[in-house]
Amino acid sequence: MSRRQRREFFIPRERPSESALYGTEFEIRLRNQLTQRAIARECAEWVRRKVTFRSNRTQNPMQAFAVVDSSAAYQPVQGFTSADLGYEPGNAVSNMVVKLDDAPAAARYWGLFSEIWGDPSQVDDVTAAVREHIASVYAENAPARIYFLILYNVFADFLEDISEDVLPNDRTGYQDSKIWGSLYNFQRDAATGAINKLETYNGCILADSVGLGKTFTALAVIKYYELRNRSVLVLAPKKLADNWTTYKGNLTTNIFVEDRFNYDVLAHTDLSRSSGTSLGLPLNQINWGNYDLVVIDESHNFRNDKELDERETRYHRLLNRIIRSGVRTKVLMLSATPVNNHFTDLRNQLALAYEGESEQLASKLNLRTSIEEVFRQAQRAFNEWSGLDPEERTAQAIVDRLDFDFFELLDAVTIARSRKHIQAFYDTSEIGTFPIRRKPLAVRPPLTDLPGAPSFDEIYSDLTELSMAVYAPLAYVLDSRMEKYAERYDPRGEGKIENLGHLGREVGIQRLMTTNLLKRLESSV
Repeated sequence: MSRRQRREFFIPRERPSESALYGTEFEIRLRNQLTQRAIARECAEWVRRKVTFRSNRTQNPMQAFAVVDSSAAYQPVQGFTSADLGYEPGNAVSNMVVKLDDAPAAARYWGLFSEIWGDPSQVDDVTAAVREHIASVYAENAPARIYFLILYNVFADFLEDISEDVLPNDRTGYQDSKIWGSLYNFQRDAATGAINKLETYNGCILADSVGLGKTFTALAVIKYYELRNRSVLVLAPKKLADNWTTYKGNLTTNIFVEDRFNYDVLAHTDLSRSSGTSLGLPLNQINWGNYDLVVIDESHNFRNDKELDERETRYHRLLNRIIRSGVRTKVLMLSATPVNNHFTDLRNQLALAYEGESEQLASKLNLRTSIEEVFRQAQRAFNEWSGLDPEERTAQAIVDRLDFDFFELLDAVTIARSRKHIQAFYDTSEIGTFPIRRKPLAVRPPLTDLPGAPSFDEIYSDLTELSMAVYAPLAYVLDSRMEKYAERYDPRGEGKIENLGHLGREVGIQRLMTTNLLKRLESSV
């Protein structure tokens, strides 16, 4: 048989500051024996019977020495640990303690000690505090107390950053509103978190999964700001406008009629117009700079900040006329897919919150670089991850590649939960179970049941044979004017004629027209 091995419990120390968590490496022996409670109880009783502690109440240094019955003195004494007193090894380069047993010399040390010990202007009696501290080691602590202590030490830095200025003001009465009473527990947390982020960072993206009630959560946030006499604008796609106009109208379908919502609703696309009406509002009479809060439903529609020479895009009209002008505007964005094709989609949406000036947001975050560089690094990491083999392209792989600054930024300005998150961290007894999504059924019916009619594939094949000159527009451009079109339409931004090759190829235009004709055919069917 092999010799029985003697094993010890050991926690590796990665940083010097971590030693405070579990003591020094020379104290592991006591921890292995699991006798700390018994030793602490005995020590506390010994202190109660025999020991008095006094502490230096001044900021002045004192000599480090020990005196025993005026017959011997020891110096220097750096502390009262077993290593400092010299009977166990320590990690000091040198630790020599000299004993002075000459009676006159020891008496002088004793007199100096007694003089300081009896001077209340220099020392305070701390015996009770030391005894209480030692007693806490062996005290029976309830599990709840230990849990709360752990929570405090984990979130202490976060708690210090919280102030009443960025927390919802309960005196507004928003919790008494009908909409607040209609929210589930996870929606209330989202509404409270959104208000906190709006007050702290001026913007927030609520990116909960589809079906988790982002509209109701946003209505609760809107009600909070309306109760503070703030003016609110909701921007929504036209097809979703009824989701918002219903809850502000005097309609039998308005389940929140008693909350008397008073926000304005405009369609996304109507920001591109200067005249006419949008959902009943005359566009040429709106006081664009008077909105304190803008709620953007399906905010990923505002992911493109590219400027056009001919006209002002709806992105820049929103940024310039509403957010930058007039009162300070907060921006709440709702989108289950804030990133579509590129990380700049998310960056451009966030830019609405900080008015296009990234320093405003960066100054409130603990970032090591600029926000633009954070997104560049994230895109670089994503591109590297996309090039991996499928078996290596895991969620953990992309997380490992992303810089910590990216998560710091997202944690500050986004709220994103999935159904699995809700089921794991919330009491869902009130909610019930989420419906299970059925797998989609692939149905491929023929275009018609008439005999001899062409199929979709045959129609597509015929369309690809189109070679009309109208599908090659650059063939009509004079060579002398080609440079102008290169500067305007070059996708790489380099103004080179050779970069326009794919625009001038008849094949590319033919494919585009083929797709358009097929879409028209589909709509007709």
